[in-house]
Amino acid sequence: MFEPNFTLFKKIEVNGENEHPLYTYLKEYCPTTRESFSDKSKLYYEPVRISDVRWNWEKFLITKSGKPFMRYDPGTKPEEIKNDVLFLLSQEF
Repeated sequence: MFEPNFTLFKKIEVNGENEHPLYTYLKEYCPTTRESFSDKSKLYYEPVRISDVRWNWEKFLITKSGKPFMRYDPGTKPEEIKNDVLFLLSQEF
């Protein structure tokens, strides 16, 4: 059986009434990547907001100083973010 030798994090809510403050902050500074939901009836939280994280593969890129820089759609591949990462690494913050 696998036994991790590192600290595990607990699950947090990213949307809805019990949304973690980290995600409130990220969503406040990075606009949504989609303007609508495909099927709200499948959501298990309330309230539903247009800024909500749509899927667990949605990504946020953060600057060296901890500021949100960009939000990416769940379908965005890591290699598509490469230029943004290189840009941020070249910046002095």
